[in-house]
Amino acid sequence: MVGRHVVTLDDVSTAQIRELLHKAQYIDAHRKEVAHTCEGRVLATLFYEPSTRTRLSFETAMLRLGGKVIGFAGAQLASVTKGESIADTLKTVSNYVDVVAIRHPKEGAALVASRASSVPVINAGDGGHMHPTQTLADLATLQSRFGRITDLTVGLCGDLTFGRTVHSLIETLCRFGNVHFVLISPDELKTPRYVIDRIESTATCSYTEVRDLSSVIGDLDVLYMTRVQKERFFNEDDYLRLRDTYILDTEKMKLAKPNMAVLHPLPRVNEIAVEVDDDPRAAYFEQVKNGMLMRMALESSVVGDELPGYEPLEPKELDV
Repeated sequence: MVGRHVVTLDDVSTAQIRELLHKAQYIDAHRKEVAHTCEGRVLATLFYEPSTRTRLSFETAMLRLGGKVIGFAGAQLASVTKGESIADTLKTVSNYVDVVAIRHPKEGAALVASRASSVPVINAGDGGHMHPTQTLADLATLQSRFGRITDLTVGLCGDLTFGRTVHSLIETLCRFGNVHFVLISPDELKTPRYVIDRIESTATCSYTEVRDLSSVIGDLDVLYMTRVQKERFFNEDDYLRLRDTYILDTEKMKLAKPNMAVLHPLPRVNEIAVEVDDDPRAAYFEQVKNGMLMRMALESSVVGDELPGYEPLEPKELDV
C-alpha cells in the first residue's frame, strides 16, 4: 500500500483490509513498541467542514506513531476563502507533508485531491459519498468482538436511505461474503435499490427488510444504529410516530442475544438511550478506539513505515 491513495475502499483489496485489521490488533497490544514508527513524518488534516471524532482520530493516530500534524478545521481557515482550488491546495500542501487526510462537503473532492497530490491522500469523508475509514473502524469492531467479519447476522436500523456509513459497510461486507443483513427502517427511509442489488449479486449474502426493531433484535449478532432524521419526513406526524420505534433502550436490549454488539457511527442524538452505554454489548465507543487504531495502521502503511516487531499475515491466512 506504500504511496497509495485511499479515496474509497475499492482502492483497498480484501487481503489488504485483513492485513490492516491484523496491524491494528498488533498496534493495540504494542503501543510503546510502535510509538516511534513514523518519527519525522508529517500528516496534513485538511478539513473543509467541522469535525470532532474523525479529525482528532487521524491526528492522534499520527501523533501516537511518533509523527507530527499540521492542517485546518473549517474552510474559513483555509485559502479557499481567497478562491484557491482544492487541486492547488493539494499541490502546495503535498510539498510539506508525507500524507494528507481530507474531509470536504462536496462529493468527489477527495478524488480531485488525490489526482493533484504527490503524496498519499486518505478520504476522511466527502459529502454523502464515501467515508472509508469509518467502515474500517466498523470492521475492526466486528473483528474484536467476534474474531471474524463473516458468518454474522447484521441488523442496520434507522436511516438506510441516506446513511453513507450503512451503504459502505454493506458494500464492504459483501466483498467478504457470508453475511445476512436485516434492514430495519420506515418505508420512507428504506435501503436504496443499488445497495439491495449489491447484496443480491453476492451469492453468499442475503437480506430481509422489516419495519419493527423489537421483532428481529433477538436474531442479530450485530445491531448498527443510525439516526432517524426529522428533516427527511414531509409529515411531522409520521416522524413522531416512527421515531420512538427506533430508540434502543434497556427494554429492547432484554430481547437481544447476550453477546450482540451495538454499533453506531456517532454522533448520536436520541436513538440510543444513555443507559445502554453501561451494557457490555454497547460497542460504539469501542468503535472510536478502533477507528484510531485502523488509522494508525493505514497511515503507517501508505507512508511505508514498518511497525517494529510486526509479522505480516501469511498468504494462507489472507485467503481465509
